[in-house]
Amino acid sequence: MRILPTVIVSLLLTACGPQEGARFALPEITRLPPGQVSYVPPGEALRNGYPATPAPRIARYPEGLAIMTRQVSQAEYAACVQAGGCKAPDPAQRGAVAPDQPAVGISWTDASAYAAWLSARTGQRLRLPSYAEWVYAAGEAYREDALPALPDGADPAQRWLAEYEQQSRRGAQGDDTVRTFGAYGRNRAGLMDMAGSVWDWTDDCHARHVLDALREGAAANGADAQESRNCGIRVAAGRHIAYLPDFIRDPKGGACSVGVPPANLGLRLVLDPG
Repeated sequence: MRILPTVIVSLLLTACGPQEGARFALPEITRLPPGQVSYVPPGEALRNGYPATPAPRIARYPEGLAIMTRQVSQAEYAACVQAGGCKAPDPAQRGAVAPDQPAVGISWTDASAYAAWLSARTGQRLRLPSYAEWVYAAGEAYREDALPALPDGADPAQRWLAEYEQQSRRGAQGDDTVRTFGAYGRNRAGLMDMAGSVWDWTDDCHARHVLDALREGAAANGADAQESRNCGIRVAAGRHIAYLPDFIRDPKGGACSVGVPPANLGLRLVLDPG
């Protein structure tokens, strides 16, 4: 999928905060054109009690999408902490205030608090992206590694072996070092580090899709599949999809993540129109 940015803007807006007249600049925003994207829905799918693969879904964005060009910086997150709008990040990251490196050691709860704080200070609505929005923004940096559907009657053990190999590949991917913005490159839309060492929190909950009424690979919709959500577990997007409890800041320090954990957890926000 190829997406070209139509506008890159930096907005300077009056903030409502403890210092009357204080002004806050929104981070650089990239506006993506209208389009659509195909993606495999996050979560787990089961058929007759065994792991299965749901069909891809299509997400359409007739008005395009406005999203941060880079991730929230250490300095930006530190400003929220200093103002009392956010909790301090993971202890290993406290004191990190670089303006040119992404904030990490951030839980989903922390990321949501930052979005609410920045929205209040700018008068704009900023929020975490959905997983589908993140995939749309990532463009060619998105790597769909969902396992292919097994033929009817296949041995379920083949699925488990494929999952083991998938996790092994994920564990061998790339550099985990937190680097300056742009160190991991830009996609065609101009967004930085979409497949870098820092995963972005999304607003999606972990979901379980029961596909017993469907053929393997058939489209799953509300009429054909049962779906339950656990919003104590959230979806992080990056080099691969990850599922973590919403309070986890250090994904490798006892996070109880499903599969290979992300290297680092950070955030970038979507700017809603209006």
